[in-house]
Amino acid sequence: MGFLSKIGNGFRKSAHFFRDGWLELKKVRWPNRKELVSYTLVVLTTVVLIAIFFTIIDSGLSELLRVILG
Repeated sequence: MGFLSKIGNGFRKSAHFFRDGWLELKKVRWPNRKELVSYTLVVLTTVVLIAIFFTIIDSGLSELLRVILG
């Protein structure tokens, strides 16, 4: 098998990969605007709550270390 033949096979495999990916994307059920806004609010709320939680934990541990090392 020659060098150019191997390159041709690589391009064909790439073309099949992208075609298959495109066909899979057509099967996806995309959310509508209302669902998208709802999901976004859930994610943002979760991120904010986790950030607050870790801020409180970090402040508490920092204060504890300050008292111990005092």
